[in-house]
Amino acid sequence: MKIKSMTATFGRLERARLEPGPGLTLIHAPNEGGKSTWAAFWRAMLYGIDTRDRDKKGYLADKNRYQPWSGAPMEGEITLDCEGRDITIRRGPRGSAPFGSFSAVYTGTQEPVPGLTAANCGELLTGVGAEVFTRSAFLGDGNLSLTAAPELERRIAALVSSGEEDVSFSQAMERLKNWKNRRQVNRSVGEIPKLEGELDQVRESLSRLEEAAALAARLEGEHAALARTREGLERQAQAHKAIARQKLDRRYTQAEEEYQAARKQLDNLETELSARPIPDREALKKAQGELQYLKALDEEIKQGEPALKKAEESAAKAREAAKDEHFPDLTGEEAVAKAEVDSAACQAAVRTAGKVKRGIWIFLLLGFGGGIGVIARQLMKNETAPLGPILGMLAGVAVVTLGAGFLYFYRKRQARRVLAQYGVQTPEELTALALAYQERCQAADKAAHEVEVIRNAVTERQNKRDETKSNLLDFVHAFAPEVKDLFGCSAALSRALGMEHELALARERAQERRRRLDDLAAQGAGHEEGDRLPELPVPDMGPEETDRALARAAERLEQVSAQLNQARGTLQAMGDQAVLSAQKERLEEKLTRKRLELDALSLAMDALTQANALLQERFSPELNRLTGRYMARLTGDKYPAVSLTRELEGFVRGADGILPRSALYLSRGTADQLYLALRLAVCRLCLPEKPPILLDDALASFDDARLEAALELLWELSGEQQLLLFTCQKREGEVLASTPGVTKIEL
Repeated sequence: MKIKSMTATFGRLERARLEPGPGLTLIHAPNEGGKSTWAAFWRAMLYGIDTRDRDKKGYLADKNRYQPWSGAPMEGEITLDCEGRDITIRRGPRGSAPFGSFSAVYTGTQEPVPGLTAANCGELLTGVGAEVFTRSAFLGDGNLSLTAAPELERRIAALVSSGEEDVSFSQAMERLKNWKNRRQVNRSVGEIPKLEGELDQVRESLSRLEEAAALAARLEGEHAALARTREGLERQAQAHKAIARQKLDRRYTQAEEEYQAARKQLDNLETELSARPIPDREALKKAQGELQYLKALDEEIKQGEPALKKAEESAAKAREAAKDEHFPDLTGEEAVAKAEVDSAACQAAVRTAGKVKRGIWIFLLLGFGGGIGVIARQLMKNETAPLGPILGMLAGVAVVTLGAGFLYFYRKRQARRVLAQYGVQTPEELTALALAYQERCQAADKAAHEVEVIRNAVTERQNKRDETKSNLLDFVHAFAPEVKDLFGCSAALSRALGMEHELALARERAQERRRRLDDLAAQGAGHEEGDRLPELPVPDMGPEETDRALARAAERLEQVSAQLNQARGTLQAMGDQAVLSAQKERLEEKLTRKRLELDALSLAMDALTQANALLQERFSPELNRLTGRYMARLTGDKYPAVSLTRELEGFVRGADGILPRSALYLSRGTADQLYLALRLAVCRLCLPEKPPILLDDALASFDDARLEAALELLWELSGEQQLLLFTCQKREGEVLASTPGVTKIEL
């Protein structure tokens, strides 16, 4: 199969066309020139676009990455030379699915290619699926490293000895793992855990069935016991009701009797009041106040009489004390006036006596002085004084002195006689005596006045008492003529006031008895039947305790009934115990069989692993040989031998080396050369249809010498198989400038 032309509206390509040659075609374009887009278009035309792929972080799905930049629908056409006939393959949009429509016709006609569909197009044309194609003839992403895949593994395994392509260790192991996982995965999911879970559920159902049966039996017994208890409590409650009714009837009879008595008392009071009218309450309260006033007057009179007597005694004592012999029949003021007159006379006599006494002394001094002066003058004159004049003068002095002496003593005696009349010594004492008498007279007058005041007060209260008593008796006789004294008045007034209050109490009592009687009637009470009702047996518990016990019993009975119904429903929902037992046996048998199968699968996987280990020792010698030959040409015989693991990890051995070296130890260019040799060997051995090989910048890391060797090898291979080499460098064109049969295209 060879590509004759490709037309694409794909990514940056807008109705672009590419016509490679039949052998080696060198397609040169700079970066972003569309090389990788053409490579992706070739793969998409063969195998379509996975519409289930989604964008991820750092990754775009092909359906989004290669949407045409112009906004036009994604579409393309390829013309191929296949088994001597040209066919045209077209893909385009269908609805919102890119490349959803597909057609494959013989070129120049509308005749469909038989059996070629969108799903199998790539595999029928290349002979391999997408996994092998992208790991062999498609080097479109610049990455030459190769990873294993089940399909590629089957094709390589066919090179060992059997020639069969449907044998794959990984697929067989994967199938065994799937079978094993189907039975048990991590001891949590799978058929065995599922069977174990179902068996546990059946066992649990059987256990719950037995528990439910036991619970139902227990609840039925408890239900019957509670029903009997409730019946007994209901009988006791009925007995309590009968006793309460009996007591209620008795209370009604008693209440009716009390009402009739109260009504009779009220009628009597009303009859009595209608026969003898009673003054209003204010007049009665005023009369009671007058009665209390009479009591207060009596008390004041009782207290005033002793006070009057005491005052009279005090007045008599004061009058007796006021009597004085010095001032007979004189008032106090008269006594003080008389004492003042006598005291003044006495004081005048004393003053006169004093003057006389002083005059006598002065006269004596003058007389004696004159006599002595005369004598002295005579003596000074040496004369003898005459004795007659001197004696005469002395006699005159003596007479005058004697007369003055009599007058002095007369006045003194006169003053003493006045004071002696009062029994005092001085005028001051006389004045004090009169003043004392005056005070006693005033005290006697005051006591006499007090007696008069008290006597008037007592007399006034006695008169008031008599008048009030008479008025009060007249007032009371209007409704109580039998009253004769104050005690009777008090009783009559209290009775009159009490009559109104008693009447009000009687009305209130009658109304209260009526209400009580009506309340009892509303409660259903009535007259007792017969003279005496039979005594009812007293229940074990009181009425309230019986009601509480009955409520608890009813509530518990309801709960037990609900639990019993639930238990019976559970028993019905669980089904027949025999059916569950049979199901348990079937599950146990099936579980045993699955466990045996699990053991068998484990043995098979162990055996397959051992067989794979033996097969690994001789894994694809032909692939190793051809890869080694290509590697030797690419590296100038530096690495003539190559060995591969089943995971397609490469090891190289130098020409002078003994031990193989992993590709991880090689430079990037050498590693790319190893995997290019491996891919070319896979294409040669595993792709019988020999589809075109596409390389996108696959030689970028090669040095010049190894680049020439690689181009020479590719040119040789292009003689048998079409080869498209995309590059962004000029080196490939320069090396192939003189090589015949090479088609060169500039994009």
